[in-house]
Amino acid sequence: MEKQIPGGSGNLRDNVQSSGMEDVVSTTFSKEERAAMKAAIAEEKAAKAGADLEAACLRAIGDMTGTDKELAETLHELVKKHTKLSAKTWYGMPAYTNSEGKVVVFFQSSAKFKVRYATVGFQDAAHLDEGSFWPTTYAVTKLTTTGKKQLVELLKKAVS
Repeated sequence: MEKQIPGGSGNLRDNVQSSGMEDVVSTTFSKEERAAMKAAIAEEKAAKAGADLEAACLRAIGDMTGTDKELAETLHELVKKHTKLSAKTWYGMPAYTNSEGKVVVFFQSSAKFKVRYATVGFQDAAHLDEGSFWPTTYAVTKLTTTGKKQLVELLKKAVS
């Protein structure tokens, strides 16, 4: 659901432009965050136009380098092998959706925000609940055999 500005049109981009908030957006958000927001807008348009969302996901992975690319490729393979989730991009990064189109799991490269680890995260559509407290995001620097097994277990639980 898009964030709305009171009295706005319901479209975040239009509201920011028509509300005089351009300066706030440019100083509040980093260059990388603004790029992610632009990517989200482009993804929304592409989806409405019937674009091949999996191809966009694979392009996003292909544009990565080094460890980020290896991790994203591995996640993609594991998701395709062990779930029925559909690939797409989400804020310019690989993501996987359920049959309702809701993001269940996503990958964020370390290069995207210049941090020392990539991230595999799960959204609220993932069924990972454990009592009243559970992790939803994991820092990843490499995926060992044990790490891959743990990730497969999480993916299976997320879609159960």
